[in-house]
Amino acid sequence: MLKKIDFYIIKKFLGTYFFAIALIISIAVVFDINEKLDKFLNAPMKAIVIDYYLNFIPYFANLFSPLFTFIAVIFFTSKLADNSEIIAMLSSGISFKRLMVPYMISAAIIAGVTFYLNSFVIPPANATRIEFQNKYVKNKRVDYASNIQLQVEPGVIAYLSRFDNSTKTGYRFSLDKFEGKLLKSRLTAQSVTYDSAYHWVIKDYMIRDFNGLRETLRSGNQLDSIISIEPSDFLISRYDSEIMTTKELRTYIDKQKERGVANIKDFEIEYERRFAMTAASFILTTIGMSLASRKVKGGMGINIGIGLLLSFSYILFTTVSSTFAVSGAMSPRLAMWLPNIIYTVIAVFLYFKAPK
Repeated sequence: MLKKIDFYIIKKFLGTYFFAIALIISIAVVFDINEKLDKFLNAPMKAIVIDYYLNFIPYFANLFSPLFTFIAVIFFTSKLADNSEIIAMLSSGISFKRLMVPYMISAAIIAGVTFYLNSFVIPPANATRIEFQNKYVKNKRVDYASNIQLQVEPGVIAYLSRFDNSTKTGYRFSLDKFEGKLLKSRLTAQSVTYDSAYHWVIKDYMIRDFNGLRETLRSGNQLDSIISIEPSDFLISRYDSEIMTTKELRTYIDKQKERGVANIKDFEIEYERRFAMTAASFILTTIGMSLASRKVKGGMGINIGIGLLLSFSYILFTTVSSTFAVSGAMSPRLAMWLPNIIYTVIAVFLYFKAPK
């Protein structure tokens, strides 16, 4: 049963957490406006406020949620310790383990909200924000691709020498159909144009059908065909992973792996990051509580300094480990969970060293 002291700590925790978010987001918005001011001169005010900043704020806040969680724990727990409130709680018979309960409840609330935002709310908001950036700040769309080869379905391989997204047209197209290791049919065409919903228009084509040693040729000027690929399957930009919900991300990764597409590391990293961030709330809360619960000589400044050092080192470690996944030196899952594993060891050590 939760008691008044639990609600007191939860209120302090969440209040400090949202205050830290509001403070740092305000600073981030000011710096962002200063950086993009010349670009914003060409954009309408309504689009800047609604399309960009109303979507920028939740994205930025959620991105650094572990940092805000850690700062909140360090700040308000150090204040409790500095006012001898922690000592009074422990002296009254409350164990340190029992004192962790409201902290873990608060961490669970933050973790749940973070995961929900990451999975369902922020991806569609990111789509609007990124569209604004592409239109007014810097266009980072991928409109061209070359040497595209992927599996349309089992036994069917498509190839495009070049694809231009502005005209939705690909050049030097081929479609090979296999039965086992035997080539049964090969379609080649000078160009192919994407219409809609897997509908492609093939122009200046030739089809070669193989039946043992016999070969049959067919050709024509235009052929309407249903091919289970879309330009988004091979025109992959670094921001595509951020506009998908978690379920869409999992489906996309599985589909691209079946097709043999190799350029999906960013999608796998984003998928694993969303789950790793959930666990980070509990780990960093434990570290922060264990560090800040001790009343130290010199006040709360030392605890805040140590807390900031550890939180920034966690974010830096997460960034570095993600590069290992991109380079192929480590799987995306291990890369995203490695900081949590290491900091879990630190959390357990500090927990047992904390004053009881």
